[in-house]
Parts: sequence; C-alpha cells; structure tokens
Amino acid sequence: MENERLRVAIFTDSALPILNGVSVSVDALVAELRNEGHSVHVFTAHYPGYKDPDPNTYRFRAIETPLARGYPISYPPFYRMLLKFRRHEFDLVHTHTPFLLGMVGFRWAESHGLPIVSTYHTLYDRYAHYFKNLLPHRYIRFRIAKHTNFYYNRVDHVITPTEASMKWLRRHSVVSPVTVIPTGIPPALMMSRAEARQTLSIAPELKVMLYVGRLAKEKNLGVLFEMAAKVFAEDRALRLWLVGDGPFRDECSAMARRLGIGDRVRFVGFVPRAEVDRYYAAADLFVFSSITETQGLVIQEAMSYGLPAIAVAGGGASASILDGENGFVVKNDPADFAETTLQVFGNDTLQARLSEQAVRSARSQGVPQMCASVVSVYRHVIACKSVESKHGSYAEVYSKGNSRVFHRFVFPCDLPRVCGFGRSAAVGGCNHKCTFL
Repeated sequence: MENERLRVAIFTDSALPILNGVSVSVDALVAELRNEGHSVHVFTAHYPGYKDPDPNTYRFRAIETPLARGYPISYPPFYRMLLKFRRHEFDLVHTHTPFLLGMVGFRWAESHGLPIVSTYHTLYDRYAHYFKNLLPHRYIRFRIAKHTNFYYNRVDHVITPTEASMKWLRRHSVVSPVTVIPTGIPPALMMSRAEARQTLSIAPELKVMLYVGRLAKEKNLGVLFEMAAKVFAEDRALRLWLVGDGPFRDECSAMARRLGIGDRVRFVGFVPRAEVDRYYAAADLFVFSSITETQGLVIQEAMSYGLPAIAVAGGGASASILDGENGFVVKNDPADFAETTLQVFGNDTLQARLSEQAVRSARSQGVPQMCASVVSVYRHVIACKSVESKHGSYAEVYSKGNSRVFHRFVFPCDLPRVCGFGRSAAVGGCNHKCTFL
C-alpha cells in the first residue's frame, strides 16, 4: 500500500492560466504527484483561448459573468465529462473548491463509492461583497458559511494550509478530520538581483516595495497605499510596485492620485507565472495588506528570493512570518505599517539578517514535503474507506420533515466505534442521536 501508485481525480474552479493561490497550489501538487509516479487527472473550467499542454486536463464548458471577470464558471449538462471520468478507475477524488465543480466532484465520488478529500483554500465569506447588488451582504455571508459547513462535513478529510483556517472551520462546526498542510513552493530560480533590476530598468539607488496579488477590494489595499504615502514622505528613494490585476484597479489608481503618490507607484499588471520570479529577485521588501487569505503563498515565494516580508495581521497570510526573524507582522493600521517599513529600510544590518532568515524559512516549505503529507492523507482515507465498505459508513443523525442529515463514522476493528462527532458507543452513545451500526 505504501508504494502503490495512486490514481487521483482533482476538481478545481481555478487552474492555470488563472493566476491565484489556488491555481498555483494545484499546479505544484499535480506536478509533484506525477514526479512521484502517481496518475493525476484535472477537471476544471474552460478558459477562452487557452490550450492545455497537459493531455490529462479536462475542461468543462464555461462562461464568464460580470460578477467574476477572468474566472469562467462551468455550466451543465456534465454527462459527456462524466463519461470521461468513468473511463478511469480512480482511487480517490480531491476537490479544491466547495462550489460548482467541488459539488460535481463530490457527487461523482459518492456515486462511484470513492473516498473524497477537499482542500479549504479561502475564507469564502470575505468575498460576499461581489454579490452586494443581488442580495444583502449579511445574508450572503450567512449562506456561504452554511454551505461551507454542509460541504466540508460531508467529505472524508479536509486539508487546509494554516492553523487559522482550521480554526475558522471549527468555529463553523466542521467536524470532519482536518489536517494542516502548508502549501509548498518551488525552489527559487538562479537569477541575480543585478540582472533582474537591469531587465526591469530599476535604478541602483531605488528601493522597491513589492506587492504580488489580485487588485481586489478584499485585499485591503487602502491600508497599503496609505502606508506608501507615509513612507514616501520620509524617503525619496522608495517605490511601490504592484504585480497583478483585478476589478479594483481603477479604484487603486484613483487612490494613488488622491494621495499624491502616483509618480512613485507602478501598476505592472498581469504577469505570466513564469515571469513573476524576476520581480521577486529585483525587489527589496515584500509588503502585503490582505487579511482574507488562508495562506499567503506569495509571501513564501518572496522569501525564497531573500525578500523580508511585512504583512498585516489577520487571516493566515502572516503565518509564514516569524515576527522579527524573517519579517514583521503589523496592525491593520497605516501608521504602524509605515513605521515598521521605515525601520527595515533604515537599518541595513536588520534587513540583511531578515533576508538571510527568509531564505532559510522558504527552504523548509518545499513542494516535496507538501506532497508527501498529502499522499499520507490520501492513503489514510483510502484505508478508512476500505473499512467502511465492510462495516457500513453512515449513521442517521436526525430528521426534520423531508430533510435528513448524515454524519460519517468509521470503526476499525481495534478501536471503539465512534460517530462523526467523536462520541464512542462504549460511553453511552452520542447526544446527537446517532445510530451506531
């Protein structure tokens, strides 16, 4: 079992050429699984004009909507894709979204008796503002939280990248087994800083603060621009470069003009994944203001190039930062952000020490380590599924009208029988009225 080659079906709404933390994570995992000899097939949404170099990627028909430009949404019928799914005898389904394609993957796994693992990547309720013109904001957040609870309580195992995101799941009553596995990053390319700066036409005396990510409201970019205005007033050599694009770009440009810093801010725009490394290599400091991330993957990527990072506390983005060792975690306050930034730029010894430790931190978070942990979860879930197939797998919790809710439980022969809430039959059963089979 330990060395057995696995056949895995991955379902995701975000895959390359879409560039975000989910697509980068999925791409890294797929590549490393294949390097280790496993067979991986990716099911995702069609992207206009993009031709996959990977023959094992299957694209559902999809359309773009005004609510999510650049993020095509798949639509039914899915019968032809189901036939392609059935051609392969998969051992397991791994979803990377709880929404449309995540539900497709869940239903197909369920109907084929396959174990299912899902990775919780994003604090989805923080994106409710995209639907503000359709329904009240609080109601949207409530429905997202309810669906998150519904979905992740029905998969066999949940993977999430940080302790912060695991706590969010527990707060929302997700009782499925959860394993924290930080997303691995590939090793930095051999690229000299001088060469990168020359290519990007950065003068030697300039000091570049770099942001990489979407330009979106939930990224808390107002704090970033206000911080930039404060530090620019103290140091004329500082610049802010933003790599990425998004629906909030016009508002960001307006903010830069309103704060009088337009001459020292550069919107680089969308950059292909293979070219982002050049910007990491050329910059002096990585700055990140988002408080909606489960994990700041770009922070780890920046550290692999020796960039100290300063991030606003909140979410899981700051989990990669050892405060005072490879960067700093600051309050969600422009003044505190600016003070810390000037402290780093004003002390060459401190900046050099942070840079050295950043590289060391990045080396401990490689893709092979991530993949080994994920495969360990796969094998555990497959083994549990095998036990379930012999002894039964669900207990009825309660009925309300026509609505039935089920919770999964397993009972290996050498362990007490337990329900999905962790209560043992040996100690009087479960107060949720589970039936132990």
